[in-house]
Order: sequence, then structure tokens, then C-alpha cells
Amino acid sequence: MTIRESLEQREREYLSEYAALSSQSRGRDKEEPQCDIRPVYQRDRDRIIHCKSFRRLKDKTQVFLAPEGDHYRTRLTHTLEVSQNARTIAKALRLNEDLTEAIALGMIWGILPSVTPVREPLTMSVLLDSNTASRA
Repeated sequence: MTIRESLEQREREYLSEYAALSSQSRGRDKEEPQCDIRPVYQRDRDRIIHCKSFRRLKDKTQVFLAPEGDHYRTRLTHTLEVSQNARTIAKALRLNEDLTEAIALGMIWGILPSVTPVREPLTMSVLLDSNTASRA
């Protein structure tokens, strides 16, 4: 049994019945071979972290309220904080933490700079795979 298969087995044993399992992913637009180590949602998260556009967030100011000294927030630090909060919530609800973190890390690209601070809340159905969403 590969490391990936062991991790997928742990997901089946531990995660909530409403959680999206890596082994039941609907796949990717472009077919690719399975990794022996990382489940698909972990690979997705890793791709986001390692892509150039994610790293460019370090140069983008998230909030600028005349900070004193060198303490200011970038879109990168904001995104990392959001992803850690999302991961904690997913852990408490026994949802797939890797998928949740990938969604949280990718959320910054769906927000335009001119968007008002009021955003629609993230519904749990976004975190659920279509196979399990029908049971909710």
C-alpha cells in the first residue's frame, strides 16, 4: 500500500460522512498519473502555494491604513491567515483539510480589488463533493 493509499484510507475512517474524500475526487481537466505520496487535494494545495501568481501576493497590499513602521498587511499574509482559519474549522467539522485549505488559498483570485468588504459567506456545500452533497 502506498503512502497516498494509506492517507486515503485514514480519510475514509476519520472524516465526516459529508466530507469530500480524495479517493472520490472527480479528477482533473487534464488526466494525470496518481502520486504515490500525496492525495489529489494535497497536490492541488501544493500547486497553489508553489505557483508564481500566489507568490506575487507578497507585493500586494491587502489593507492600507497608514501603518506605523514596517507593519502592514499584504494579500499573501491575509490569504495565509484565512487558510489557517479555514483549516481549523475543517478539522473541527472533520472535513477534508487539504481541500479546504486549497479553496481558502485560491479564494484571493476570486476577489477584485474594488470589491466591498461585504462578501457572501462560504457555504459548506462548496467544501463538499457532489457525491456527498446530496446526502446533506
